[in-house]
Amino acid sequence: MKARSRSGRRSAVLPALGLLAALALLLASSPLPALRLLPALFAVEPAPPAPATPATSSPAASATPRSGPSPVAAPAPASSAPEAATGTGVAGAAAAGAPRADELRGRIELVGKDGKSAARGSDPSHAVVYFEPAVPSRAMRPPETPFKMVTRHKEFEPLILALPRGSRVIFPNEDPILHNVFSVSGGNQFDLGLYRQGPGKEKRFELPGLVRVYCNVHQNMVAYILVLETPYYTAPAADGSFALRGLPKGPGRLNVWHEQTEVWTAPVTLPAAAQLRPRPVVVRPLLPPHLNKVGESYYQLGRDRYQKR
Repeated sequence: MKARSRSGRRSAVLPALGLLAALALLLASSPLPALRLLPALFAVEPAPPAPATPATSSPAASATPRSGPSPVAAPAPASSAPEAATGTGVAGAAAAGAPRADELRGRIELVGKDGKSAARGSDPSHAVVYFEPAVPSRAMRPPETPFKMVTRHKEFEPLILALPRGSRVIFPNEDPILHNVFSVSGGNQFDLGLYRQGPGKEKRFELPGLVRVYCNVHQNMVAYILVLETPYYTAPAADGSFALRGLPKGPGRLNVWHEQTEVWTAPVTLPAAAQLRPRPVVVRPLLPPHLNKVGESYYQLGRDRYQKR
């Protein structure tokens, strides 16, 4: 067995030695052709070149594009201002810098009776800011769709509703009890009578001015409808900032109405040079004292047992 194993090894080595001898003779006689055969014999392929890396002058330069538009932030959500702001004005925080030629911007600050300190517990977003141009620029047309003021959980929603003169308002009842919506405000007084849960009744408001809305059944239900002769109005944001856009150039008056103050008013001329800082003085409580529709007191023992849900 050992003799056969050694002879097998010799038979395997001899061809290899012959190949090496032939290769040596080839290199000795003609080295250049042999060199050309080496890549084919060993199948060696060159490595692919590495991708080029662009040079940057600094980390900041690589992070900021050199051309093209800059990113634009998404618009902020609509504020939680009352539904009164439905005119051409835009509610929201007033941007820094001078106003545009067709806008008025500013911030409302409600102050106490001393005219200096901030009024506690008063919400500037409950105001209505409106501009009255000295020369009306266009005829107002009330919207065809009526506005809504809903009775829900023994409250009016929205609390404040500003609208153009001639608009209609519908008063749906979403409570499982009777309501009697009424107002004794001069020129716009109305009485819808008692009605149950349902789509409600409608009233058109033809005269400009403030309409105080009450319920003849529930003394603590109060709301306000501000009928305007201008299409330029808005409600401030929670911090009191406001912006009215699309205004006509020239003189006019800026007015600020709030449920707890007298109307603040000041002459302005567009384009305005700077932002405005109205400071209305709080003189009334949140729930004004009032009587029912026939001038009698609401307080009767056991009259109202309905509780909010």
